[in-house]
Amino acid sequence: MNYQQAIDYLYSFPDSETRLPRTPAEFNLPQTAELLRVFGEPQRALRCVVVAGTKGKGSTAVLLEAIARAAGLRTGLWTSPHLHSYRERIQVARQPISQARFIAAIERLPISLAGYDQARFGQPTIFQLGFALALRHFADESADLAILEVGLGGRLDSANIVTPLLSIITSISYDHMAILGDTLAQIAGEKAGILKPGVPAITIPQRPEAMRVIERVAADVGAPLWVAVDGPRARQADAPPISGSPGLPAFFDPSQRYHGSLTPALAGGFQRENARLAAGAALLLRDAGLPIGDAAIAAGLAGARWPGRMELVGGTPPIMLDGAHNGDSAEKLLAALGEAFPGRPIVFVLGVSAGHSAEHILDALLPRAQALVLTQARHPRALAPGLLAELARPRMGDRPLVLAPSLPDALARARELAGAGALICVTGSLFVVAGAREALGMAPEKD
Repeated sequence: MNYQQAIDYLYSFPDSETRLPRTPAEFNLPQTAELLRVFGEPQRALRCVVVAGTKGKGSTAVLLEAIARAAGLRTGLWTSPHLHSYRERIQVARQPISQARFIAAIERLPISLAGYDQARFGQPTIFQLGFALALRHFADESADLAILEVGLGGRLDSANIVTPLLSIITSISYDHMAILGDTLAQIAGEKAGILKPGVPAITIPQRPEAMRVIERVAADVGAPLWVAVDGPRARQADAPPISGSPGLPAFFDPSQRYHGSLTPALAGGFQRENARLAAGAALLLRDAGLPIGDAAIAAGLAGARWPGRMELVGGTPPIMLDGAHNGDSAEKLLAALGEAFPGRPIVFVLGVSAGHSAEHILDALLPRAQALVLTQARHPRALAPGLLAELARPRMGDRPLVLAPSLPDALARARELAGAGALICVTGSLFVVAGAREALGMAPEKD
């Protein structure tokens, strides 16, 4: 095979990301377990961290990976979706799997799948195969720590087949409601499904409805639970810091044990919460015996990189790229833009994927919009600009609203509307951000 043939073969399997499951029951953990069996149970050779949540799970995973790597650990990192190359999903020491290694892994697939009981478990999906390939690659590369980002939900995601050293739950908000539930409690229940008996877990302060569910699930399964708080909140807790009592939330400020800066290199005020969570996770991993010192925490937070998240492209006008894909992340994006560009008019280039709450994104962003350009990514789940326009027009009033069929067209129209004095912000989906990076010449050379 060449690389394109390898990708084509992988994508000949069912694509659960193109047609999202309609209910959590359509996920199939026994299928993932069977896949890992024929791949040689690679997870048994790995120490893992599983990261779930609605907002910030990718950033938190990247920050923790950078900390672990700065500590001298050989890291594996599984994330999704990718920006430009599928190989980005499978990284060791922050380097994507090489084309040669990827091709070799795909060429071995038919041999591995010969022992797979398809009659009993059904045909595996691209996502499940990618996850199994990632764990196999991490094990073959002797990764000291594998950090696994949940793709969707948590309870029934492929990553939940792993028994990790640590479970992490980032900020929970409304997203994929048709699948995960239409209340925060239901969504939190799916995210908290990653908690395991005796496995430490850490989260950040959540909305009360979500926090109650996380606490209850932790207590039910016997998972020691910590909450990484900011300053005075730690002193308001009714439990001592780092209590370790199963199911009892131990509120602690990571700066009580780590005395360096908790300000990450990743832009945006919301990243401070992710950095606090990553630092708290690093401290718990230190307690578990991993050699993560304060210097590694400082170096990791200062050196982490995560393209497509509050990524500023200089010029006139400047362009901000961010993959905010739900109402909560859009609100945090707007707050970050207010900090970085106070009072500056904003022209939004917006594209949204089906399954995300376009109304909540529009409600968050449009009060600050000088103009709006609606577009779509080259992805099967991209919402047509015309459908998005029906939602946006009542919210825009007499402000300019433009439809553009492609990202190059959308950026050109946004530049016309922005002039020299406004900021252009491309958002709504990582797929849209990827298209913008390609149009701006920022993408790596095509595979």
